[in-house]
Amino acid sequence: MRSRGSGRSFSALPADMAAPVGRGVRKLLKLVDLTPVPRRHRYKKKWATTEPEFPSSRLALQNFDMIYSVQFGDLWPSIRVSLLSEQKYGALVNNFAAWDNVSAKLGQLSAQDFVSAAISHQDLEPESGLSPTPSPDCSPNLRCFTFSRGDVSRFPPARLGSLGLMDYYLMDAASLLPVLALGLQPGDTVLDLCAAPGGKTLALLQTGCCRHLAANDLSTSRTVRLQKVLHSYVPQEVRGRNRVRVTSWDGRKWGELEGDTYDRVLVDVPCTTDRHSLHEEENNIFQRSRKKERQMLPMLQAQLLAAGLLATKPGGHVVYSTCSLSHLQNEYVVQGAIDLLANQYNIKVQVEDLSHFRKLFMDTFCFFPSCQVGELVIPNLMANFGPMYFCKMHRLP
Repeated sequence: MRSRGSGRSFSALPADMAAPVGRGVRKLLKLVDLTPVPRRHRYKKKWATTEPEFPSSRLALQNFDMIYSVQFGDLWPSIRVSLLSEQKYGALVNNFAAWDNVSAKLGQLSAQDFVSAAISHQDLEPESGLSPTPSPDCSPNLRCFTFSRGDVSRFPPARLGSLGLMDYYLMDAASLLPVLALGLQPGDTVLDLCAAPGGKTLALLQTGCCRHLAANDLSTSRTVRLQKVLHSYVPQEVRGRNRVRVTSWDGRKWGELEGDTYDRVLVDVPCTTDRHSLHEEENNIFQRSRKKERQMLPMLQAQLLAAGLLATKPGGHVVYSTCSLSHLQNEYVVQGAIDLLANQYNIKVQVEDLSHFRKLFMDTFCFFPSCQVGELVIPNLMANFGPMYFCKMHRLP
């Protein structure tokens, strides 16, 4: 017989110790009642009522620590602290309201329109003796105010303006980057495949370029939220006349429903919504009951992106985006969808270089320097926006 922990047998003990130890063990065994307890007397622990439930947000953090510490290495501790800290917001000016007055009021708060500031800075570069940077193809007319790096001031809640519409829309300013990257042109037909809750849909309309905008989301409850945003910010004459169409269809089937139809398509897919998952228990995808749904996310995302590419006209453009840091939901999904279109539909898709885009907005956002495909805004305490991944693709004619 071996004693657990010591790794020594009783026979290896000195004679004067072996006998008492042996007698002690035998005495202890006599005291233990090994008779089976009748089933009716057994106590079954009720975990749901006697134990506190393990929070989904803590499960999300454990998951992120395990995966992102490998993916980001030395950058992860900084990203982690930022994700757990208060998020910064931007104020997207409503061009359908009295935008000039709204912009002036936001400027009085010491906030700055990061879009116009970036473009103005770029225009001044040649005069400073630096080589000019090629101008990225940005969607026009978008105005979004942010506080400078390190400034944690908050915008007051938006309110109704003189024209009966809300003055501005508060959103993560990094969420505007996929819309800017889409590069809308006047008269474009546009599809927002996963549109709710509506911030990016609103931004698309703010450009003034959409001849027709289809805004879709599978969830009818989320579509209701989208409709409320549109009614609060967009005049009836813009929402009507068949210019804006809101639907609740399965986005994965869009290639069959309206193939080769749109000039520009935004595919902002459902994802692990990393920041939300760390702060909110409601609708948290890390709930134990949603484990299978979470595991299937990359497949769903690839199907949605493939459908968005199929719905695009040959020669059109698609932007894929998530608010996740996961390369499995970002770069891998992009490559998977491109391979799917090449193999099953003989359609070629080219990823566009957005490095100039990254340089344009580096004063406002912190970008991950080692993204293989697309661009990724990573949270940083000095610029706590994101995460936001976006990748622009060109469906070749």
